[in-house]
Amino acid sequence: MSEPKLPQNIVDTLVNAAAYATDAIHDAYRWMRANNPLGLAEVQGFDPFWVVTKHADILEISRNNALYPSGVRGTTLTNKAGEARAYAITGSPHLVRSLVQMDEPDHMKYRLLTQAWFMPANIKKREEDVRALARQAVDQFAALPGQCDFVKDVALHYPLRVVMNILGVPEEDFGRMLRLTQELFGASDPDTERFKEALSDEQFAQLLIGVVQDFNDYFEKITEDRRANPRDDLATLLANAEIDGAPLPPFERTGYYTIIATAGHDTTSSSTACAMWALATVPGLLDRVRADPSLIPALIEEAIRWATPVKTFMRSASADTELRGRTIKQGDWLMLCYASGNRDEEVFPNPDAFDIDRKPNRQIAFGNGAHLCLGQHLARMEMRILFEELVPRLKSVSLNGEPKLSESFFVSGLKTLPIGFELN
Repeated sequence: MSEPKLPQNIVDTLVNAAAYATDAIHDAYRWMRANNPLGLAEVQGFDPFWVVTKHADILEISRNNALYPSGVRGTTLTNKAGEARAYAITGSPHLVRSLVQMDEPDHMKYRLLTQAWFMPANIKKREEDVRALARQAVDQFAALPGQCDFVKDVALHYPLRVVMNILGVPEEDFGRMLRLTQELFGASDPDTERFKEALSDEQFAQLLIGVVQDFNDYFEKITEDRRANPRDDLATLLANAEIDGAPLPPFERTGYYTIIATAGHDTTSSSTACAMWALATVPGLLDRVRADPSLIPALIEEAIRWATPVKTFMRSASADTELRGRTIKQGDWLMLCYASGNRDEEVFPNPDAFDIDRKPNRQIAFGNGAHLCLGQHLARMEMRILFEELVPRLKSVSLNGEPKLSESFFVSGLKTLPIGFELN
């Protein structure tokens, strides 16, 4: 068994947000999968953490929440100063407590509040509403002068509209929700952070606290309104929901709103943009999909694998255990690298190729086990419908500049996709 400690250049890449906007992170993952698939990262200012890069190990951890809980330590990589700040503010390692940060018995109680909303049978009832939004998005796209930034002109706004309509956020507040999401997930990206200069640890913590407080202030007003004026939306459900016979505590209620309002559209935007990037760059792909629209779900699934918008989540160990020949101690922190698992050569032949013929496509971008993404069926449906409406009208598409990815080791994806296009 090799030395567990990862080389410093690999560790530096893992904690460098800018590396996630280049191939550097995939080069590092490739090296780890081949040489040290469960390695120990030691970084100044951080607690040490295990880096999990293989598909099978990510699945094993994801399916065993009792041994690898989400709620004990932070679920995103945070330095010691950030952890201390979270404890000082909330008394826990989390600035937000959503389903992602919960273990049993809380996790299932809270998940069941909205699970029925996101099941295929219920999502199907909303298909026509989603298709109307997709047609609107495609019409707006078609009105553009043969070129655009597909991220900023289409991919950011269509999933946002779908999720905000389900949640019950009024249209005049869509822009605010988009801005707050980008500040929460892209806090380390120079184009979305609140302050353009380099941030100290203290400033960075204050930035995130400010974003979370903005979400809290906004959704407290929504809660008051939905208690007085209930509607057929998720905000009404959450405002009036009870756990163990009592209303949701404000901290958990804000966490619930926030996870739906942010993860519900940001990750779908990234995968949607990635599908268009593939249509613009993979020879013959647009012709194939236009000739056979039944290939659209495979296009979507491969775009989700390729994009893997949630790059990492953290878990901890509740007891001493063994994994891939390593001794994991109680309290140890583990980084699940989904973007690495989704390019594991043992599971995906030629993993760096965009290939819609993968069968089965065992991508794990939605996670697995009890924390499997609640919105996965909605995400797939809205992406499928958009491309069902868009592809028949698209005669050609190509890159019209250099795509750029956001800089974040938590949630990242395309932030610009300049394309030129012709319509039928």
